[in-house]
Amino acid sequence: MSVPPLPAAYARRMREQLGDNADAYFAAMEQPPCRGLRQNPYKTPDRPLTTYLDGLRTRVPWQEEGWLLPPESRAGAHPLHEAGAYYLQEPSAMLPAALLAVTPEETVLDLCAAPGGKSTQLAAAMAGQGLLVANEIVPSRAQVLSRNLERMGVTNALAVCADPARLAAVWPLFFNAVLVDAPCSGEGMFRRHPEARLEWDEASPERCAARQRLILESACAMLKVGGRLCYSTCTFSREENEDVVATLLVNHPELSPVSFSVPLSQGRAVASVHGCVRLSPHEVAGEGQFAALLVKTNRGRLDAAHETLPLPAARALAAPDRAHINAFNTCWPELVEGQCPVPNAMLGDLLLSSPDLPPLSGVKVLRAGLALGRLKGRVFVPDHALAMAAPPYTFRSSPLSAAQAALYLAGETLPAPEGERGYSTAAFAGLPLGFLKASDGLLKNHYPKGLRRAVTTVRENEGGSDGEE
Repeated sequence: MSVPPLPAAYARRMREQLGDNADAYFAAMEQPPCRGLRQNPYKTPDRPLTTYLDGLRTRVPWQEEGWLLPPESRAGAHPLHEAGAYYLQEPSAMLPAALLAVTPEETVLDLCAAPGGKSTQLAAAMAGQGLLVANEIVPSRAQVLSRNLERMGVTNALAVCADPARLAAVWPLFFNAVLVDAPCSGEGMFRRHPEARLEWDEASPERCAARQRLILESACAMLKVGGRLCYSTCTFSREENEDVVATLLVNHPELSPVSFSVPLSQGRAVASVHGCVRLSPHEVAGEGQFAALLVKTNRGRLDAAHETLPLPAARALAAPDRAHINAFNTCWPELVEGQCPVPNAMLGDLLLSSPDLPPLSGVKVLRAGLALGRLKGRVFVPDHALAMAAPPYTFRSSPLSAAQAALYLAGETLPAPEGERGYSTAAFAGLPLGFLKASDGLLKNHYPKGLRRAVTTVRENEGGSDGEE
């Protein structure tokens, strides 16, 4: 299948915008797209990741856990991907969350969060503390976001599906940090997804800019005094980037640009201009990114009476009933080899261990904190999220070979060791993949049916095992 050419109007605009650098940009667009992965610092396999995946040789300069990934890599079909050991993420896309520099115990919002790369990057910096709210307005994409938070073992996130304006109405002045990786005309996708070229027209940037300005109005309302706002896109048009930021600063004088620099390879760096920076595919190993960093210096149009206060999870959602707590306390000693999560809320019939939350009236919640499980009759069935939770939670495990891990992820039943009974986690390379339950000589598979898939069978005890046998 032939690659569609760049739209003629787009090519003309880029030549005008880049001047003498235009030829280098167009030459870069003829090269293969850049790929990357970001390691999960809280899910470390039993050997260095470089011994499981071929080609991890170059780090992403602006993200400590980031690696450039070879174009031919099949890292997405490896069991360690399903274990949450890493997230496949284009290198440039790692910049915005890195710039926001969130810390543990902060209250953080990723306002346009699907599929979850930047949310899980923020979560890694928060180390399971504070509250991360990840929002996605499109229901199907919100489900993908929730699944990725689960896979990466995030235990302090609230995943919601709502219009940003609705959230701004109920959560004013609530967040220490807000990331708006806004829907855009997607010019930075032209190399990785050439079909995106067919969807672009000359009016695309301004149509997107109008939506971006509305989203940023909501983001500003939810930001605390002293809080940071990072606005980013994967497009190159001034209308969606610098012009949107300039309009925001005019409309909100309580915001000020923050100066920063982005480290590049070989000791180079690029400095921000009025709080904005661009990464371009002819200058860095990446598909391109725009990012702006701003700080809120005063309340603006909002007064102290508008400030949102957190609620205990049992008040924001519902208090757990005694039957669930008793059943969980009976089940837990069978699973645990370490610290126990504290059940403190319910989401429907699901028992949770959740941080304090904002008010949730009228907000669709997909995930809140750590899902522990639910009652089926009188029996407590642990949730898949519990198996995937990042430390400090650890569970009794059943180590699997590479071949067994592939069978497990495909939904197969495995033979149980003699005398084995009850729940354990299916573990590959020291990392849980999900729950098993030993009964009648079998390890019954509790990997969720909707997640089951074929994965690469890796060669054991060898480096460079990112291919099929």
